[in-house]
Amino acid sequence: MTESANAAEEPPQVDVAGGEEAIADPSLARLRAALTERLGPERVRVAEPLARHTSYRIGGPADLFVSVESAEELAAAVTLARENGVPCFVLGAGSNVLVSDRGVRGLVVQNRARAVTWTERGHRALVTAESGASLGHLARQAARRGWAGLAWACGIPGTVGGAVVHNAGAHGSCMADVLQSVAILDDSNLTQRMAAGKLGLGYRGSIFRRETGRKWTVLSAEMGLRQGDPEQLASRIADHDAWRRAHQPAGASCGSVFNNPPGDYAGRLIEAAGLKGERAGGAEIASLHANFFVNTGGATADDVMALIDRARHEVMLRFGVALELEIELAGEWEERG
Repeated sequence: MTESANAAEEPPQVDVAGGEEAIADPSLARLRAALTERLGPERVRVAEPLARHTSYRIGGPADLFVSVESAEELAAAVTLARENGVPCFVLGAGSNVLVSDRGVRGLVVQNRARAVTWTERGHRALVTAESGASLGHLARQAARRGWAGLAWACGIPGTVGGAVVHNAGAHGSCMADVLQSVAILDDSNLTQRMAAGKLGLGYRGSIFRRETGRKWTVLSAEMGLRQGDPEQLASRIADHDAWRRAHQPAGASCGSVFNNPPGDYAGRLIEAAGLKGERAGGAEIASLHANFFVNTGGATADDVMALIDRARHEVMLRFGVALELEIELAGEWEERG
C-alpha cells in the first residue's frame, strides 16, 4: 500500500515566521496548498515526526504529512502528490514498517479510511472494507456477527490495505483465503477493481510488493465469509489471544521482522545463533520470541537496523540461510554492505 519514497538528497528547508511554516521547495509548497484546499489546514502538517504514528515509536519527520478519512480522500491525496511530482508513501497503522531516523522525503499519507459495509445473504457474507480499516477489529466484528473466515486475524494490528499488500496471515490462514477483489488507484490515477487471483498473493507478499505494483494504492477490499457459530468463533479468538500473550513479547515492536525461510522459522534460527537478548542502543532482540525486535525505550531506527544486520550475518554464517525482511523500510537509509 505504499509508493516508493525516492529520497531527495536533503530534506526541504522549513522556515517559521509568525508561527506559520513556509516550505522552500516549490513542489512541496504547491502540494501543501493543494492538500490544504482539498482537505483543510488542520490535516496537513510540515515536518511531522513519524515516531508518533508507528508501533515502533521510531521514525524521523515527513516533509509533508496528511491524514485522510475515506478512500476518496486517499485517492485524491495520492493523485495530488503525483501531479506535483512529489514522492508519496501511504502509512496505515504503522505496525509493519521501520521508518528511518532521517525521515521520509515527500508526502506521507496517514490512511484513516475505515468504512465497512456488510452484504449478508443466506450462509454467505461479503464484507467491503476501506483500506485503512483495522483488520483485527474487522475480524472480531465478523465473529460477533457469526461470520467465519477471519478469526485468525484477530491479533493482527495492521490495516486491511496493509494485509492485502503483505498477504498477512496467522494460525495457518491468510488474506488469500478470503480476499475476493480489491479497488486500487492505478498509475494513471484511475480507480479499477482487480480480482484476487490477479494479485500474485503468496507467502507474505503480493504484486504490490513487487516493482510492477509499486505505483498502485489499495483503496478497499472485498472479502467473502461463511456462516459460523458466534460462540465457537469467540472461543477460537480467545485461544488466539492467549497464544499471542504467551508467545509474543509486549512492548513497542513491529511484529515479525523476517519472513520464515522455507521449512524453518526465522525466530528459531536467530535463537540458535545465540542472539536472544542481543541489544543495540535501545533496541533488543526479544527473549520471548527472537523474530521480534523491541524498542525498550529511546531506540532509533539505526539501532534496529544494527540488530537486523547482526541477525542476517550470524544466521548466514552459521546456517547458510539468507533472511528476508517481512517489515518494510521507509525513508532515507544509508547504503548498507
